[in-house]
Amino acid sequence: MARFTRVDVILKMREAGIVPIFYHKDPAVCRNVIKACREGGMKVFEFTNRGDYAHELFSDLNKWAEKALPDLVMGVGSVVDAGTASLFIQLGANFVVSPILNPEMPKVCNRRKILWIPGCGSASEVNYAEELGAEIVKIFPGLAAGGPDFVRALKGPCPWTCIMPTGGVEPTVENLREWFEAGAVCVGIGSNLITKEIVQKKDWEGLTQRVAGALKVARMFQKV
Repeated sequence: MARFTRVDVILKMREAGIVPIFYHKDPAVCRNVIKACREGGMKVFEFTNRGDYAHELFSDLNKWAEKALPDLVMGVGSVVDAGTASLFIQLGANFVVSPILNPEMPKVCNRRKILWIPGCGSASEVNYAEELGAEIVKIFPGLAAGGPDFVRALKGPCPWTCIMPTGGVEPTVENLREWFEAGAVCVGIGSNLITKEIVQKKDWEGLTQRVAGALKVARMFQKV
C-alpha cells in the first residue's frame, strides 16, 4: 500500500522540480544511487520497470527505503498496462509513470488514489489524459516531441496543464532554464543525471553533488 497520498506526491514533485529515473539489476547499486539522490536533496525517485524480476527488485528497494529513507517517495516508471500497474501498486508504489497513454491504467490507479502520469506526444493526448484524471502529464519523448517549444505552445491554450517532460532533459543551467521557462512543472531525468560513468565508478559522493547542483539550478527557474 502506498505510504503517501496522491496529493502529497503531486506537491512533492512540484516542490522537487526534478524526478530522477533509474534502473539497475544490482540491488546494491540501486540502493547506493537512491541514497545518493536523497542525500543530494531529492525526495522523489522513479524506479523504472525494466529487466527481469524488476517488480521483485522494486519490492525489496521500497521496503528498504521505508526504513532507511522514510521521507522518500518511491514510484515506478515504464509501466504500459493496467495489470503491471496493479502489481506495483500492491508492492507499495506511490506513483505510476508510463511512456504511453493507456486508458485502462487510470481505472486501476484512480481506484487506489495513486498518481498516474501517462506519456503524451500531442495536444489531443494531453487533453484525453486529463479527461481520464491525470494531474501531471509526461511529455515523452520530451525532446523528440517538440522540446520546450512544444511545452510553451501547449501551455498557451491550456495553462492549467501540469507538464513533466522526460527524455532529452539535461541537468544544465541552459537546458533546465528552457524547460521551466516554457512552463514545465517538473522534469524527469535519467542517464543524463545518473550517468553510466558514475555508476561504473561507483562515485556515489559525486552523484550526490551532481544531484544537489541540478536541484539548485531547477529551483532558480521554477514558477511554482
